[in-house]
Amino acid sequence: MSELASGEGRGGGAGRKRFLADAATRGLAVELVERQAAGSLEEAAAILGIRPGDIVKSLVVKHKDGSFLFALVPGDRQISWPKLRQLVGVNKLSLPPADAALAATGYERGTITPLGSTTAWPVYADAAVAGRRISMGAGEHGYSAFVDADALVAALDAVVADITEPL
Repeated sequence: MSELASGEGRGGGAGRKRFLADAATRGLAVELVERQAAGSLEEAAAILGIRPGDIVKSLVVKHKDGSFLFALVPGDRQISWPKLRQLVGVNKLSLPPADAALAATGYERGTITPLGSTTAWPVYADAAVAGRRISMGAGEHGYSAFVDADALVAALDAVVADITEPL
């Protein structure tokens, strides 16, 4: 079942509506897809009919000053902490606990996206996402969003750099 940025469908969740409203405000075309739960990245990719690397994780990263940032990371890669620290210009970054990520974004883990976040934290996208159609969290469990990565990066004014390494 697919829906194009209408917000109609199962659940009518607030997170999904925030996601869609922010995408619309930015003029970003997204395709929302309702999907079953997956037990792994590979299973999620199979459900969506894509490669694991085309699922982009929106990771919330805590800055040493207490603020946060988003790191957009292809599913088949992981953050390279030395690269990200150097890019941000700090010597300490960390992944916060789930409750802190929820407080920082308004989204639960597994649904997190910079679009519609309750705070517009800076976004850093790995260079490997460029030129691809990607899937990402859509603000609510049971949904994924497909979007053109280049359009997403432009809409979010994201910094694009090599911030990952293979799993």
